[in-house]
This record gives sequence, C-alpha cells and structure tokens, in this order.
Amino acid sequence: MVCPNVGSRERHKAGDKGFVFCVPRFRDFSTLDSTTSKTKFVKITLFISIQIIFGLSSTVQKTMNESRVEELMGQMVGHMTGSMVCLGVWLGDELGLYKVMRNQGPQSADEVAVASRCHPRLVREWLDGQAAGGLIEFDAEVDRYSLTDEAAAVLADETQPTFVARAMNALGSFYMDIEKVKTAFKGDGAIAWGDHHPCLFRGTEWFFRPGYRTFLCTEWIPSLNGVDEKLKVGGRVADVGCGHGASIIAMAKHYSNATFSGFDYHAPSIETSRLRARDEGLENRTRFEVADAKSYEGNFDLICFFDCLHDMGDPVGIARHAREHLADGGSVLMVEPFALDSRAKNIAENPMATLLYNASTCVCTPNSLSQEVGLGLGAQAGEERLRDVFLEAGFSSFERCTETPLNLVFQAKS
Repeated sequence: MVCPNVGSRERHKAGDKGFVFCVPRFRDFSTLDSTTSKTKFVKITLFISIQIIFGLSSTVQKTMNESRVEELMGQMVGHMTGSMVCLGVWLGDELGLYKVMRNQGPQSADEVAVASRCHPRLVREWLDGQAAGGLIEFDAEVDRYSLTDEAAAVLADETQPTFVARAMNALGSFYMDIEKVKTAFKGDGAIAWGDHHPCLFRGTEWFFRPGYRTFLCTEWIPSLNGVDEKLKVGGRVADVGCGHGASIIAMAKHYSNATFSGFDYHAPSIETSRLRARDEGLENRTRFEVADAKSYEGNFDLICFFDCLHDMGDPVGIARHAREHLADGGSVLMVEPFALDSRAKNIAENPMATLLYNASTCVCTPNSLSQEVGLGLGAQAGEERLRDVFLEAGFSSFERCTETPLNLVFQAKS
C-alpha cells in the first residue's frame, strides 16, 4: 500500500512488501489521511519486508492484515516523533532558548546562540528540529526563526496557564528510572516516590503549577459549598502531599487572612516548599512539615489533596484521618486526574488516558504499592471508586464540583 502523497520515484519496494507512511503534522498519527495533501506533511518512507521484521512463515503472512501493520507502524513513528519533540522542548527550557526568542521577532541561528550562550551549530540543529515539529516559525527566504506569542505562552512564559515546557522534566525521569521500573515489574511492584530521579519532583511541580495558579482560587475553591467565603475572612488550610508547595503558594497569595500548613513525607520536597514560600514573602502564614498522610496533627477548615490521593497506599485510612482532623463544618477538597468511571470507556474516549495510564505505570501505582495496604488506585481511578473511598472512610457526602480536561474537583464533608 503506497501513500498517494508520495511521488512515483519514492515508491521503492522491499521484495513484494513495500510500505510508505505519510505522517501528518499536528494530526492523529494513527490516521493516515490521503485527503490532506494541501497541508504540510512529514513524509516518512519505510521500506520493510514483513518476512524480515516478523520472521514469519509464508503461511502465517497470508493471515496478517498488512494494512493494520502499516497503520501500527505509522502510529509508532508518530509516538517516537512526539518523544523526540518533548526532548527538544526540555532542552529549550533548560538552556533558555525559548526565553531568548520571546518577543524578539525573527532571529538567525547565530543570534539565538549568542543570546543563549550556546554552541551555534547545535542551536541551528535544535532550531531546525523545532521548526520541523511546528513549534517555532522558520522563514527559509531569510533564514530566520521566530517564536510566536502563542508558542511563547506554551513554551516560554511560565506565568501562563498553558506553560508546559518545564513539565518535560517528569517525562525525562520516566526514562532515567526504567531499571527501577523493570525491577518493580519483576518484584513486588513497589517504587517509593522519593526513590525516583529528582527530575520527577521538578516536572510534577511544573505540570500542575500553571493550572493551580490559574484555576484553584478563581474556579475550584469557589465551586465548593461555603469554603471561599470562609477563607476570605480567615480559616486554616492543610495541604496533604504538598510536594513543592505550588498549591499552597497559590492559595496563600489569594486568601490573605487564612493560614496554611503543608505536609509531605518527602523531606527534600518540604525544603523546596519552604524556599518557595520564602521567595514569595509568605513564610509568616505558611508552614511545612515532614509528615505522612496519617500522622499530621491539628484541626482544619479545609484539607486538600491535590493530584496525590491515588498515589497513596491506604486512601481509605488517609481519608478517615482527614475526617478526624476537620473542624466543625470543614471540608475536604480533592483534585484528581480526569477519568471516566468505566475502564473500557476511559480507554476509548478519554484523550488523557494514554498519558496518565503510562505515567501511573511508572510512578503512581508503584508508589501506592510501596506503602501499607497498597491499594493501588492508580491515576485513572475515576469518580465512582473515589466516592467509595470517602464513604468507606465515614464521610456523609462526596460531590463533584467542577472539572477541567485534566482534572476532576470534589468536595467531601463529614
């Protein structure tokens, strides 16, 4: 099967089994659409003999759907391309390449290299990869590159809710920890959070931080019954599993009359949280302590779990501990990754499922299995299972208050 977008001179064959794949830019790589000839294409020609790849007998070959093989190869090329684009984005953020291009208009590769103090030949190669991936603009007539305002909002401006470049640290950590993940698969399934590469902690902070800054105090907390009003005049808030403190910083800056306590069993994250609060001048209204989710003390008007309860080994016991530490009329705010209740429907219809199931395989589920009980909810637990956790823990109500394409937001009351 030959893609009609490839000229006849490119239609080489490997024996009788030749395959040509056209991978559309910014399209679902599993869709090989011959009607998109007017769009820009990345034309990838793969000449593969089924016999060489699969080592199958001619009898078995006859039963194989060659179109499906071609489709799967197209998908794999797309997945590999996406992985390399993420690596390029990570480099661009770490080296400050996007920042020196922001608001500068068209620049030569040498100008970007000088501004970023990077090797000019490597910068040109990186720029060409970014242009090929459609992330930056390239004007071939004058040999200049530019970063649009829209691309800057995603790649260069960390104040924007769409900024994702620094989250690539987390993806990098998955690859660096592959030997630990392999050991978990062959053993008890456990990898504690703190045993991962430090890039995971930085990447997780920046994966969620833009959303917390944008939505937490303007949409999520106001969607809870009676909470926004209480925090505006005072109140005590606990953030369990606070990580690097991004959520507490966002709340403390918005609710100037409330006090905030962050708890995490990972000591290096607590140290980072304290530094973040100090940098923002919030150390007088925030405190951070090393404590696990069933050992912190105090009573609170609001206890928060931000994208972390599914990581924990004993979510029922942890929810019960939270209920016991709520002040009269207090609530639990829980934010969890978006998921549909039916696993089959979630796999088929949730656009975040591929990312989150794979992340959960490497991080979330192994961390849960490393702790007592080891329930292993995973990052795609869904509302029904989460409700069961809170009702079993003794809560009288559990309601979904709002959602985003990435998150579900719940309120639980005793």
